[in-house]
Formats: sequence, C-alpha cells, structure tokens
Amino acid sequence: MEIEILVVPDCPSEKLAAERLRSALNDVGLHGTTFTTRTIGDAEEAERIGFTGSPTILIDGQDPFAEPGRTAGLSCRIYRTPDGLAGVPGHDQLRQALTTVAEPPTPPSL
Repeated sequence: MEIEILVVPDCPSEKLAAERLRSALNDVGLHGTTFTTRTIGDAEEAERIGFTGSPTILIDGQDPFAEPGRTAGLSCRIYRTPDGLAGVPGHDQLRQALTTVAEPPTPPSL
C-alpha cells in the first residue's frame, strides 16, 4: 500500500494529518506501513495532479475523501467529519478508508 500526504508549504494541518494517519494505521494493524509527505509548490502542479487542498491523503493514488466538483488549487482543505468541519479527516474516517483498501476483494460466489 502506498500512502502519501500532499500539502502546501507551511500547511497548518500537516502535523495533525500525519499523527492521525499514523494512529489510524496502527489501529487497523498496519503498524509497518509508512507514508510520505509531498509539498505541492505551485498552481501548475496542483492543476496537473488534481490537488484540491491541503492536506490531501492519497491511498494507492486515490483520494478516499474526494468531493465531486472541487477545483484544483493551492488552498487549505476542509473535511466534513462527524464532529463538523475540520482541517483533517476524522480518525474513524481514516480507519474506514484504510480498512476498505486493506481488505482483500471478496471472491465471486459460484
């Protein structure tokens, strides 16, 4: 599993995103799974990769929290969580996203 946190320079939510992601990985038994943090430096790069705000967490290249219609750009990102709007996904939301990706596909029934 490849996990990446995409941020803008000096993102105020970068540290919390990394802490919450590490905790969620540990909770779902992915203790040895590492992740990287990549800084998105300009609007051209943001547009090219479809970056819709900082921090964005990609799991195997996919944004599990993507919202249709969001435009790419260098900005802070707001997540809808059970506790209201926040700068990072909720812990349970991250656990669910990781569990969904980590579960092997169910074989078709015969």
